[in-house]
Order: sequence, then C-alpha cells, then structure tokens
Amino acid sequence: MSATVASHTTGPGGTLAAIRARGPLIHNITNLVAMDLTANLLLAVGASPVMAHAREEVEEFVSLAAGLTINTGTLTREWLASALAAAAQATGIGRPWVLDPVGCGATRFRLESARQLARSGPSIIRGNASEIAALAGATAGQAGGRGVDSTLSADAVLEQARQLARSSGAIVAATGQVDIVTDGAQIRRVSNGHPLLTRVTAAGCALTALTGAAVAVSSEPLKAAVHALAIMGVAGERAAAKAQGPGSFRSALLDELYGLDPQELDKEARIT
Repeated sequence: MSATVASHTTGPGGTLAAIRARGPLIHNITNLVAMDLTANLLLAVGASPVMAHAREEVEEFVSLAAGLTINTGTLTREWLASALAAAAQATGIGRPWVLDPVGCGATRFRLESARQLARSGPSIIRGNASEIAALAGATAGQAGGRGVDSTLSADAVLEQARQLARSSGAIVAATGQVDIVTDGAQIRRVSNGHPLLTRVTAAGCALTALTGAAVAVSSEPLKAAVHALAIMGVAGERAAAKAQGPGSFRSALLDELYGLDPQELDKEARIT
C-alpha cells in the first residue's frame, strides 16, 4: 500500500503513512539516557528529531516544530524552566505536545515538576501505570513503582487515568501489558507489544516521541495516542521474533519501524 492510500485509512497504518509523508519536526526535551534511541526511532518512522533544552532557544524551536515532547527522566531545575517555557509556547500557539512524567512518584521534586507540567496544557500524557497513578494523586503506597519502573497494570489505574484526563484536559495513555488510553470518558485498549520492550532502556521514552509524531499529523489526540501504541507494539512483536536478546532487539526494533507496511500494521494491530 502506498503512503498516499494508507494516509486515508483510519487505522494506525494511516497515521504511520502520514508521518512518513509529512516528516514532522519533533522537538524533544528529553532525558540524557533517552536521546539516542529517541532520535533514531523518530528517523526510522520518517519524522525529524531535534533535542534542544537551552532556555534561550526552546521557544524558537517550539515555533519551528510540528510537535513537542517533554520528559522528566533526568530533570534539573534549569531543564524544568526550559520545559515550562516550551510548554507555554506550544500551548499558546496551538502546537500539540506530549508529557512523559518519568519516575514522577519516586521523589517530591519529580512529582511537583510533573504536576506543574500537567497543568500546562499537554495534548497527551503518556506514562507507565505507576507514573499515571502518582500524577493523578495516589500516595506512594498506592502508586507502587520502583524508581522509573511500574509495579501496576494499566487497568489497575483506569479510574485514576480517567480522573487525570478530566483534570488536565489531556488524553492519558497508561502503558502496561495491555495499554489503556482515555479522554476521561472513552476508553481504548491496545494489546500489542512484547516483554523485550521493557529490557531496552528508554524504549518508553522513545514511544513518547513517537506519540509526539503521531499527534503532530493528527487532529485527534486520542486516536494519535492509540495509533502510536499500536505502531510501537506491532514493531516490538516483529522485532522480538528475530532478536536473540535486548541488544539485537533494539536494532531489530528500529529496522521494523523503518520497514513496517501500513496495511500489515492495520491487520496486526489489536485495538479494542
């Protein structure tokens, strides 16, 4: 299927084809661990990455880019100031942006910073189940989590995800063995993926960047979030079938994202 034809479909294949056709520039204020995989993943799907954190230039880059992602994985006060300025600029000029509140339940600084960003108008908030629970107001005991890892399933935090969507005005995507996406009322589930995705550092952060690319070519943030999860999940399944372990899986994941056929993606996506 050509990109032109696929872009007229309503499935994830159409979103992938639109990313390839438009090549959106995605501005990522992301963490030091994630930059390499994030940039390479965006290039593999046909988008263009920029990593810019300096307070002096973030507003200009937001204006140049088609979308913004903000990730709290290696946050400092200086990066927080840049992230807040970028978020304000994106919201002010109508650019979609995605918040990834990495490990927000682990420390008070991360949690306060993530909640401040969540009040700044994100289009989508994407995190693991424990991160979503913490951001929604759960106590440390209720949110679970081990550093940046989740100890909860996405379905276990469904009501908290819905609450967060309503309070923030953002689409909320909670990832797990089965991912959930909600606008506070509607609920969609994506059951694609593979455990090896949890054995490659920054795979979730790179998924956030993919979500940024998806929403940059879509007028529907809920659909964009669902489609990004399906694209990553199907590519992960295909990569795992070829990989011998995390190292070869990482390379295979990029190759599968690069070569993924939109029509086959639509057939393999498990979205309910």
